[in-house]
Amino acid sequence: MSFETPIPGAPPLERITVMQGQALASRSPSVEYSTVLGSCVATCLFDPEARVGGMNHFLLSEPPANAPGTQVDEHYGVYLMELLVNQMLGQGARKGNLRAHLYGGANVNRNMMRIGSMNAEFAREFLRREGIALMREDLGGTQARRVDFRPASGQVRLRTVEDRFAPPVQPTPRPAVARGDVELF
Repeated sequence: MSFETPIPGAPPLERITVMQGQALASRSPSVEYSTVLGSCVATCLFDPEARVGGMNHFLLSEPPANAPGTQVDEHYGVYLMELLVNQMLGQGARKGNLRAHLYGGANVNRNMMRIGSMNAEFAREFLRREGIALMREDLGGTQARRVDFRPASGQVRLRTVEDRFAPPVQPTPRPAVARGDVELF
């Protein structure tokens, strides 16, 4: 059965957008999570035995080492990865059964730090350190992605977002010879 084919007799899908700084988990077969990613990373976790899954969407991997205080910032992966795992455990998942998919981590702005690459590496390392199996990843590159995830079945659909709105940055050529008059005042 394809991702688009509705299940006969099933309730209509409730599409929920997962925004930056969110982690959501569900076991409902009528829920579908959706998000659009550039340099951000989304983790889709699924426990096939408990039939519970979840998705997070983080903007940056970790706060800088010199960040003041111990205040929690929900935009960091270090917080959202733990939050997602704990939400799933609270709904009956077992950590040893978790299967992960990672998406995003693009370096969409060629003139900035490689934030997407850092996010992707953080997510891979988190899963390795926690013993969570990484089943699929689509990370890196320069294009944004849209991810749709059905948490109760673990189904994922990934689409690349057209790069129409982010044309390559090109320097403006300077004229070889100055033309015109300049008046100083």
